[in-house]
Amino acid sequence: MPPPLLKFADEAAYRQHFHANYCTGAIMTHDGIPVYFDRWKFDHAFFESVAAKDDTFSLIRAERMDWIRLTLQDVGADRFQGWNKKTKTYEPHRRVEVVHEDFVVVLQISRKRNGHLKAKFVTCYQADNSIGMIRQSPVWDRGACENALP
Repeated sequence: MPPPLLKFADEAAYRQHFHANYCTGAIMTHDGIPVYFDRWKFDHAFFESVAAKDDTFSLIRAERMDWIRLTLQDVGADRFQGWNKKTKTYEPHRRVEVVHEDFVVVLQISRKRNGHLKAKFVTCYQADNSIGMIRQSPVWDRGACENALP
């Protein structure tokens, strides 16, 4: 059974919830990688592209906002390497996580100065049309990720 959906009055309330719950500090993944969220990522993650521009607020995505944290912290989530459209290759330092329905969380992983891994939240979405492709991607592997990073 999927987690409950968020039900707020308007876009502003969802934006405030994102800023208060995700942009004030790192969220630790189940395997100890801190994930950082930029305030401006709200516009990418919770809007859908229309004519190649993110300009339509997506209630489907916004209602699942709290699934981001749950997905990152779920030991049983499926984790895959992310696809880079420009290079047409899978990237071991891009992590795509799926656990609830076909809700996807995408992370970009890099290193801190001390050598430990950290991640930036890229986006999240309900992968209705692309979940088959995602599930055929190579499985994300921490060792391969660390070897791919400078």
